[in-house]
Amino acid sequence: MVKVKARKNRFGHIGGLVTRAANSGKVDIVTINDLNYMVYMFQYDSSHGNFHGTIKAENRKPAINDNPITISQE
Repeated sequence: MVKVKARKNRFGHIGGLVTRAANSGKVDIVTINDLNYMVYMFQYDSSHGNFHGTIKAENRKPAINDNPITISQE
């Protein structure tokens, strides 16, 4: 199976939905540009509920279910 590589420029509600959907195994999120807000919104989204996996910020990267994602700020 070939995975699609995706890059997120903003991380609000739609960015969170796209990233959650990517956990299906068909999309590989490789960059996101807002670490602190992304970690908070992904874990505790008031519209879509709490994320039931793990998300943490380490080495200037979020790790979603132990998969690190590169952060850019352009």
